[in-house]
Amino acid sequence: MKLLSFVAGGRASFGALKDHGVVDLGTRMAPCATLRQLLEAGRVAEAAEIVASAAPDHPLDEIAFAPVIPDPGKIICVGLNYRDHVAETGRTVTEKPALFVRFPCSQVGHLQPIVKPKVSDDFDYEGELALVIGKGGRHIPASGALDHIAGYACYNEGSIRDWQRHTSQFLSGKTFAESGSFGPWLVTADEIPDPSKLTLQTRLNGTVVQDTTTDLLITGIPELIAYISTICPLVPGDVIVTGTPGGVGAKRTPPLWMRPGDTVEVEISGIGTLRNTVIAEPA
Repeated sequence: MKLLSFVAGGRASFGALKDHGVVDLGTRMAPCATLRQLLEAGRVAEAAEIVASAAPDHPLDEIAFAPVIPDPGKIICVGLNYRDHVAETGRTVTEKPALFVRFPCSQVGHLQPIVKPKVSDDFDYEGELALVIGKGGRHIPASGALDHIAGYACYNEGSIRDWQRHTSQFLSGKTFAESGSFGPWLVTADEIPDPSKLTLQTRLNGTVVQDTTTDLLITGIPELIAYISTICPLVPGDVIVTGTPGGVGAKRTPPLWMRPGDTVEVEISGIGTLRNTVIAEPA
């Protein structure tokens, strides 16, 4: 099942794809008003039963996609988690994963514009696999970690490289308003039993700039969940963005930055394609 958050007729809701349209679950599953609340209530199986017998309420071209989880409690990102990306940055592989956070205001949905900030021209793409927690927990063992995942989505972890380099901490360049994207939808975990068997490709204006397979993650998804849940409890709706492969624009000669008017796509097998145009922040 493909679950998504959207706006239609000025009303925010959530639903599921069916027959080139969207079944509006927000009108059918009160008191759940958001996809995060659906996950918190543990009602995904009930949602699947409703979708199986319902007709779509909205054609896809009549909705505005929102970030898959518009209101996550946490967005935890993993840096330097592919060896080719570590190599192109001139760093060394760390024993433990490098973590930082993004804030919800830093992300937009599928087909919504991402914003190049007016304070920088160094706007870089980072195609990544994101996972959403469906069952919370603390000190989750890696052996059972996949059971805690609600599903998977694409993420473009747009990065403002010069601001990222202001200090040794990444955050200042990683969470500019509307600089990243999350979508197009959440593919439930039952459809992706092994997330290490996926292909990931990023394209800028149709040209492939990143191309990898998720079995090349340095710290795999079960180990990431085990590590992060040792630091803090994970709860339904939390998002973990697992890292980007090599090929980022900052490490090309000359650097390849995203510019207003560009189109950037992140495609992951079994999930789909997240597509966004780039606009300039208003003066």
